Amino acid sequence: MGLLKSGPAASALMLGVAVSLLALAPLGSRLGWWHYGIGLYRVFPASGAVAAVSVALSFATIVSGRSRLTPLTRAALALNLVIAAGLVYGPLHYAQVRQSLPPINDISTDTANRPALHAVEAARAAERMDRTETPEPRLSQLQRAGYAEITPARTVLPVDAAFREALAVAQSMSGWTIVAVDAGAGRIEASQRSRWFGFTDDIVIRVSADAGGSRIDMRSASRKGTRDYGVNAARIRAYMGALKARIG
Repeated sequence: MGLLKSGPAASALMLGVAVSLLALAPLGSRLGWWHYGIGLYRVFPASGAVAAVSVALSFATIVSGRSRLTPLTRAALALNLVIAAGLVYGPLHYAQVRQSLPPINDISTDTANRPALHAVEAARAAERMDRTETPEPRLSQLQRAGYAEITPARTVLPVDAAFREALAVAQSMSGWTIVAVDAGAGRIEASQRSRWFGFTDDIVIRVSADAGGSRIDMRSASRKGTRDYGVNAARIRAYMGALKARIG
């Protein structure tokens, strides 16, 4: 009987705490209350743990109450359970991704000669203390093992035409900020800021002459952390997919 009376309120309270922690994880980092690692690896998982308590309370109350709960209370508990389960999934998903992908944060279509970042070099240097860089050849070995599909794009277009197409696609990418364009060097630099924690990743696209046309390489590298959870590889796939769809 005690669970029937306190269960709905307790599960709702736990859900409220979980949602608050989820919001605080990036907010505290952005406001300088704590290092981003505290938000990402402590507060965020804590949100999932509290949400799991809410799931257990909601489920137990529904099962024990059955016919004694009003339809409105059952519906509220069911909604609470679904939302809380979604909050539990988040940290579990990131933990699974962490285990399944290589612990690197710098991905390139050319592992032998990664395109250089110039325009954002000062900004990256300012955040170097928050970044762990995997040295070569270990970096390229890990990338090839985890992202074998990351390869350059090749086209029969001459370099100047290929550069114009590469720039047009870069300008069309959602969330990208074009930082520098150097047609003479065949280089485009950009950055993208994540919506949640506000992490910035840097992007460089290099267009060079190749047998029978041009070769387009891309590099995407994080400014912070030891790993990127697959974000940089996904960004390269998205850009290269859009580029190949445009130039054929």
